[in-house]
Amino acid sequence: MRLSLTARVLVLGHGLAACGSQPRALEDSSPAGSALAPLSLAADARMVAIPAGPTIAGSTPEERDAAYRDYARAAGHDAAREHHWFDRESDRHVLQMPAFQIDLMPVTQAQYAESVATGAVAAPTMDADTWRRQGFAQDFATQVARFAWHDGRPPAGREDHPVVLVTYDEAARYCEWRGHLRGEPRRLPTAAEFERAARGPDGFVYPWGAAFDPSKLDSVAQGPGDTVAAGSYPEGASPFGVLDLAGNVFQWTATPWAADPGADRDPSNARSTGEMTVKGSAWEDYAGLGRGASAHGRGRGTRHVIVGFRCAGDASRPD
Repeated sequence: MRLSLTARVLVLGHGLAACGSQPRALEDSSPAGSALAPLSLAADARMVAIPAGPTIAGSTPEERDAAYRDYARAAGHDAAREHHWFDRESDRHVLQMPAFQIDLMPVTQAQYAESVATGAVAAPTMDADTWRRQGFAQDFATQVARFAWHDGRPPAGREDHPVVLVTYDEAARYCEWRGHLRGEPRRLPTAAEFERAARGPDGFVYPWGAAFDPSKLDSVAQGPGDTVAAGSYPEGASPFGVLDLAGNVFQWTATPWAADPGADRDPSNARSTGEMTVKGSAWEDYAGLGRGASAHGRGRGTRHVIVGFRCAGDASRPD
């Protein structure tokens, strides 16, 4: 039987992962990774170039109020407003942004498996006790167990879904590993870069426009109650053509989560909470979330079934 490219990567990855689960130095993993990383390098080749220029960031009071109303109408309760989820967004303003590159889609389970296979990162795992200690609401048996890796392999049938249960540091290390193979630095995007990629030059509220549209993303409104293959909602692309910037999974950014709104205008005045900023929205979310301006903070060591990531880089060097 002829194995697909993804299947061959996962079989090889299982053999290497069985030799040990501790991350190794990038210098040691690079030769093996080059042979085992066709999926990751293919994703790197599809990165979207975002041009330099002014970008609209933050939200108006009217936008936040509309987001609260949309959430309450969709969810049947007003938890978002009660917990002031959107109140900490910066007021709408303009930032001058340099050019950068960002992944077309979130990093998938199969792509991450290539890095696991080289020993550069550990396989994402989770058990009931660890999940309970994190204090999250999702039930382990019915909502979490299906995402856990076993024997160094991602869950069967989820190879093209975004990888989850990855900490901030592991996500950053994958990007560094991929950049090492590519020969060009890779990193997590900043929150401002994520927002620019999502909103485009005209500052759309959602990646596709001004209003929430359940047909354009994987959310609780019309989704399967689970992650889906990355890029499954092409009509939800941003003006720059970037996919899955809302829905499917929240995504880590390289920006510390500040204690006060407005820190994106003057980061030097931000009071850090020790958390990192997470952008986008996930498969279990309602309207109001997934706007370009929305964000929240997560501890660096968090492993969650609704949080994934994508890589970014500076503008490509001219040939």
